[in-house]
Amino acid sequence: MDPNKSVLDIIIPVFNEAENIGPVLDTLKKHVKTPFQVQICYDLETDTTLPVLRKYDTENRFEIIYTKNPGRGPHKAITTGFESMTGEAALVFPADDILNAHIIDSMYQKFKEGCEIVAASRFMEGGSMKGCPLIKSILVRTASFTLYWFAFIPIKDSSNGFRLFSKKILNTVKLESTLGFTYSIELLVKGHRLGMKIGEVPASWLEREKGQSKFKVFKWLPHYMKWYAYGFKTTYLGLKSKSKKG
Repeated sequence: MDPNKSVLDIIIPVFNEAENIGPVLDTLKKHVKTPFQVQICYDLETDTTLPVLRKYDTENRFEIIYTKNPGRGPHKAITTGFESMTGEAALVFPADDILNAHIIDSMYQKFKEGCEIVAASRFMEGGSMKGCPLIKSILVRTASFTLYWFAFIPIKDSSNGFRLFSKKILNTVKLESTLGFTYSIELLVKGHRLGMKIGEVPASWLEREKGQSKFKVFKWLPHYMKWYAYGFKTTYLGLKSKSKKG
């Protein structure tokens, strides 16, 4: 394999992230040794992120690919990124995250060791979540705790959208979800049902200081609950997941 060829697509969904995107790319440039390209997934040509990106100097460390969302919102933007990926795996990275670029190589190494999903985990030893609104914190902690201890989903952070997925699982699993970041928990529970290997590495999470969060707790909750229940059905009813081929 060409050592300079990108093996990892880092997918960053953006919506007016002009203040955040430069520092985020700086951290990727500094910390990530795995050959990668950045896929910027955006909704509108008027997005304030785009002019900043066009002036950004990658210093030939990686290529920036622009992927236009044919719809609106993070779910369609990210899944369009999956469809456009050229690497062995895709990693969805937050547009405001300047804390976790240093764990990407470890996540990719887990993938090379056979994991089809690698989660950035806030709730395992070494991870943290700070500044999270109370209701959101209760929901995500409760869901992750119960799926790990009672549904035996083998990671301690089931709700984080910051996650690596192999091309294999993206080509195998037929996505049914259509809203928010529900693709992430759907792929997790379906991957578990298919018996795929799943891993995690500790990550830090801090409530964003610039821009608005795209996480809509009450709007997306029923959609998350569907896949939360699916995880329990896998464990207690022994159901098998369907692939794209049926």
